[in-house]
Amino acid sequence: MDRNKFSAIAHRNHAFSNPISETKMMKMLEMISLDSLDTVIDIGSGKSELIIRLIEKYNVSATGIELYEGAIKEAKRNANGRIPDDRLEFIVDDARTAIDKCIKEGYELGMCIGSTHALGGLESTLQTLNRVVKKNGYILIGEGYWKQSPSKEYLAALGGVDESELKTHAENVMVGEDLGLVPLWSYVSNDDEWDEYEWLYSSSIENYCQENPDDPDRDAMLNRIRTWRTTYLKWGRDTLGFGLYLFRKSI
Repeated sequence: MDRNKFSAIAHRNHAFSNPISETKMMKMLEMISLDSLDTVIDIGSGKSELIIRLIEKYNVSATGIELYEGAIKEAKRNANGRIPDDRLEFIVDDARTAIDKCIKEGYELGMCIGSTHALGGLESTLQTLNRVVKKNGYILIGEGYWKQSPSKEYLAALGGVDESELKTHAENVMVGEDLGLVPLWSYVSNDDEWDEYEWLYSSSIENYCQENPDDPDRDAMLNRIRTWRTTYLKWGRDTLGFGLYLFRKSI
């Protein structure tokens, strides 16, 4: 089963592929001051809804880095008729390779929402964006965190994840501060947002499999989503958090 296919189906009804509400996402954009001469880069841009809305709001130029071509095709469909064609470009490549093609210290906003793994984790992602964002520019990160220490059973259910792979909410902020970034704002997902995200994620797979009984991946997808749903309800809802973090590059 193709992981990208599974993720695309699971997120097909999400505006944004993370458990932060649309209201909070839009409030975060209000805190970022941009104009039509500014440029934006998004690592792991996916369907690119956040970039599209930034272009709609500020008429900026943007680059999305995304490895999965299916997500880029969907992003282009979403953008069609909403923004000028010349305002959004894509680099289809691994994030580590793609970032080398980008302008150093050339962006007013650098984003990576839920994709810091593409650059080796939170700290390395912040370091990378710090290199490509201009002084006084913005860095917007979406990252998981532990609400409480995870049980051994939960870590095992996540595939043998080590507790050290995530930090606490406060520690996520401090990682940016240690790099000289100024934290401006943060939102975290509440229980309702997590439930909406996870149940929409789950039901999208369930409904797809009902609609497509002959898909050769049907049984594997159902097994995976049902195992994941149990894991979320048993451990994840009380243990895993997700936060948006807005920083300014001051030096």
